[in-house]
Amino acid sequence: MTYQSPLLQLPGAVAAPEGHPEIGVPWHWGDPFAEQRTAARSVAVVDRSDREVITVRGPERLSWLHLVLSQHVTELPDGAGTEALVLDSHGRIDAHMVLAHLDGVVYLDTLPGAEATSALPKGGRQSLVDYLAAMKFWSDVEIHDATGELAVLTLLGPEVDAVLAGLAVDLGAEPYRVTVLPGGGLARRMPWPGRHAVDLLVPRDELPSWWQRLTGAGARPAGSWTFEALRVESLRPRLGLDTDDRTIPHEMNWIGSAAHVAKGCYRGQETVAKVHNVGRPPRRLVLLHLDGSPEITPEPGDPVRLGERTVGRVGSVVQHHELGPVALALLKRSAPVDAELLAGVDDRVVQAAVDPDSVPAEAPAPGREAVQRLRG
Repeated sequence: MTYQSPLLQLPGAVAAPEGHPEIGVPWHWGDPFAEQRTAARSVAVVDRSDREVITVRGPERLSWLHLVLSQHVTELPDGAGTEALVLDSHGRIDAHMVLAHLDGVVYLDTLPGAEATSALPKGGRQSLVDYLAAMKFWSDVEIHDATGELAVLTLLGPEVDAVLAGLAVDLGAEPYRVTVLPGGGLARRMPWPGRHAVDLLVPRDELPSWWQRLTGAGARPAGSWTFEALRVESLRPRLGLDTDDRTIPHEMNWIGSAAHVAKGCYRGQETVAKVHNVGRPPRRLVLLHLDGSPEITPEPGDPVRLGERTVGRVGSVVQHHELGPVALALLKRSAPVDAELLAGVDDRVVQAAVDPDSVPAEAPAPGREAVQRLRG
C-alpha cells in the first residue's frame, strides 16, 4: 500500500498527480511558486515523511558501516553526519542515503523503496534494510527499520535558524552537524538544497504536532515541488530519476560527498578508484534550460539529442519560480555544452540548452598527470 502522510488531510494540502514519485506527501499548498520564493528568501517546511529510516546500533556500528558503504565513516564523530552510497560489484549506484551519528546510534534515511543488489549468491534485488542485514555476518551491530518510528521534515531558507531558536535548538553552522531535538528526534544541518537546509527526524506519531510547532514558529508550509525545484537548481541528483542502471558516482558529483576514493574494502571500490585515478566518467550531470513556449515538458528517461544523435537522458524536470522549466540531464562527456539540444520524445520534444555554470572546469585526472610526467 502506498504511503499517505497524515498532513495530506490538512486544509490546503494538494496531492501530487498519480504516478508522481512524491504521491504520498503534499505536492504543494496552493501556490507552489510562492512557496519556492519563501524557501529561497525566508523559511519554509516540507513534509518528506515518505523517506525510509534505518538505525544501526552496537559497538561495531562504524567499523561495520565502513565496510558496507562507500563513505569513510570509521571516525564519524558523535553529532556529525555525511552522505553515502551502496554500490554493486561493478561500481554502479544501488542506493543513496544521508547519515546522522548521535548518542551511539547511526541513522540512515533514504528514498522510499530503496533497494540494493542482493549479497546472496542467487543475485536479484532486495530492500536496503534486508541487504544490510545480509551483510551483517558476525559483526556486533543491530540493524532496525525505524521508518514506522521516525519521519523526516525539512526546513529551507535563510531564516531556518530563527525557527530552530524558537524551538530551543542550537545546531551550529557546520554542514552535517547533528543535534538532539527536545522531546526526541534529531536535527541535521544540510548543505543542500539551496544554501540553507535542515532535516528533522521527528517521532512519526508526533508528525502533525511537529508540523504545527514549526509553522507556529514561522515556517511556511511548502510542498515536495519546492524541495525538488531547489534540489534541481542545486544540481543534486535523485536516484531513479537522474540515474539509470549504469550510473556510477562520478557522474552524479558524489565523489567526496558520498563516495571516498582512498578507502578500500567496499563493494564497487575498484571502479570508483579506477575512474578517479586513470580515466574520466563517460557522462556528466548538467542543468538544462527548457524552452517554455510550448506547454509541454519532457519526462525522466526521455532522450536528449544533438541532431539525430542521442547524447544523454533527461532526469528530474521541474518548474522553477525564477528559472522557468529546467531539468537535470545525464549527458555524454563528448557532447558539446554550447550546442542546441532537443529533449523529449514524440509530442513532448522541446529545445534545450545546457546551463554553462553547471559544467565545472575539469582538472587532469591524477593518473593521467603521472603518465604525462613519465612521457615528458
